[in-house]
Amino acid sequence: MTNDNDRYRAPALDKGLDILELLAEQPQGLTRGEIVKAMGRSQSEIYRMLERLVGRDYVTRSQEGDRYALSLKLFVLGNRHPPIDRLVARAQPLIDSFTKAAEQSCHMGVYDRGNITVVAQANSPGNWGLSIRLGARVGLIDTGSGHVLLAFQTDQRRAEMLAAHHAVDGEVPLSQDELEATLQQVRALGHKNDLLLAISTSGNSKNVLAAVGAAHENGMGVIALTGRNGGGMTAALNPSDVHICVPAQNTARIQEVHLLTLHCLCDAIDCLLLGVE
Repeated sequence: MTNDNDRYRAPALDKGLDILELLAEQPQGLTRGEIVKAMGRSQSEIYRMLERLVGRDYVTRSQEGDRYALSLKLFVLGNRHPPIDRLVARAQPLIDSFTKAAEQSCHMGVYDRGNITVVAQANSPGNWGLSIRLGARVGLIDTGSGHVLLAFQTDQRRAEMLAAHHAVDGEVPLSQDELEATLQQVRALGHKNDLLLAISTSGNSKNVLAAVGAAHENGMGVIALTGRNGGGMTAALNPSDVHICVPAQNTARIQEVHLLTLHCLCDAIDCLLLGVE
């Protein structure tokens, strides 16, 4: 039986695409001989295809004429792709706003052929940060981006995405049971009428304040544990939120009271769920 992917063959096109995919993995480029050896093709057919790719600006030739590398044309075409262009235009202001509030780098990934491709990102506004490059492909099953995308699909669509998945370099293996447990945790986060427990000794932690703002946008309530004078948390909370502020200056004392409060909350939850012993 003929495979659907092989029903309509175009050998010349396949050859050109094979060259582009090969060069995409070679930051220093390759000589014609190296390309011939890697592809198992004849010198003449590789020469003709390379000349056409150079002529169309998809591939560049070194000044010495002995090495070939990808040009930026594919990158430019990818960024002009209307659906991605519209998505990034809508998302980038939100990404920039979140990055500024949280003081952390942020990226947006889209599902692409079984894994995740990063199509937008913003660096941390601080002096240092950890970020992922634009255009990077990351794993579907072992990254936060992949987990979020998988968690909110229908069962059928999620099965299709996982069927198309193939491991990327450095991917951490995850069993089906482990993956499903992770996705259940992701789906359980941050729904309307849930409660966010926000803890900040000073009340001024920007990432915690950003989380409080996001919780309010999702219709969630907030229980905040702070110290000293409550800092910026005081103004960030809604009238219906609960603010437990420890009126002390010593960080250790504040955190001791926070720990005691957490034990009390856990005990109260046990009583509500299991009854008083």
